[in-house]
Amino acid sequence: METEHHHHHHHLPLFLCMFVFIYLLARFVVFRNWSPKTRPEASSCLISLAHGTPAVFLAARAIILDPTARRRFASPNTAFQNLVLDYSVAYFLTDLVHYLVFFPSDVLFIGHHLATLFVFLTCRHVVSHGASAVLSLLILAEVTSFCQNAWTLSAARRNDVVFAARLYDFLSPPFYALYSLVRGFAGPYFVYRMAAFYLSGAADAVIPRWVWVSWIVVVLTAISVSILWITNLWIELYRERIGKLVKKIS
Repeated sequence: METEHHHHHHHLPLFLCMFVFIYLLARFVVFRNWSPKTRPEASSCLISLAHGTPAVFLAARAIILDPTARRRFASPNTAFQNLVLDYSVAYFLTDLVHYLVFFPSDVLFIGHHLATLFVFLTCRHVVSHGASAVLSLLILAEVTSFCQNAWTLSAARRNDVVFAARLYDFLSPPFYALYSLVRGFAGPYFVYRMAAFYLSGAADAVIPRWVWVSWIVVVLTAISVSILWITNLWIELYRERIGKLVKKIS
């Protein structure tokens, strides 16, 4: 166990360098012609793209390859699961610095990133168990990532680029629907399964109560905020479409 730990310590700095590099590439090359107002957000989107979809595949692979992970949220972390946790920690640290520098007043996102980092880091370094549960949550959180980033980038330019406006209008309903399904149904159901497992005491020997309780609190908070966010977007979309209809009629 100890050798395995030493062996896998070098992933985090490597991943951190990778995300910082992608961020700087976005800022100074990819989005260099964008306005100073939209450039930071777009750069954050690009590292989110680099993290989200690969994280879904990596996490799925890490869970499938773990012979003890099925139906058990107390299994010891495998070396590969720890690598996936490091990959996500590197992304969230990079994005956290981005928010602290450019949007220090965005307390919601900073809080979200800190809470997410707390869950990943306690799973990775404090208890070294439960990665199959935490990585399942990562999949649920990031499965909509590609759609969301494309939507956010098009939203940022919808007022000055015709294609962006078209993409935004085209993507909004399916993205909202997918996001609603994941955060409104799949997420809460999974958290219910997780809570039932931990409350049964099945993990008490390897995951202290304060750890799993805090994980569930963090996830429930994140899901609640997500549901509020998407509800507001649905209302906005509805108003917009009604407004367009009224204009057409009159």
